Amino acid sequence: MEAKAVAKHIRVSPRKARQVVALIRGKDVGEAFAILKFTAHKATEPIFKVLKSAVANAEHNYELNSDRLYVKEAFVDEGPTLKRMMPRAQGRADVINKRSSHITVVVGEKGENN
Repeated sequence: MEAKAVAKHIRVSPRKARQVVALIRGKDVGEAFAILKFTAHKATEPIFKVLKSAVANAEHNYELNSDRLYVKEAFVDEGPTLKRMMPRAQGRADVINKRSSHITVVVGEKGENN
């Protein structure tokens, strides 16, 4: 049994969010929370919230024991990009890409197939 949580349109670059998600993939939930708590990165707060939501979904919807949960899957997809213009010298313009992410975390119970 597994539970999932998704956060969409998070204003952090997918490349940067993937660095943080890679730290918690495959870890126990308690260990993943500790890693996120002590990692200084902009993406840790939304990933922490998604992980917390996935654990709550597992407890409430599937009545899984939170002590036996681990991060089964965690990935970041690219969301829509906001394109902004920035004036440059001699009348030129540069495009500034403000990227967003869709963060997905799936938690499962230890002892099923592993």
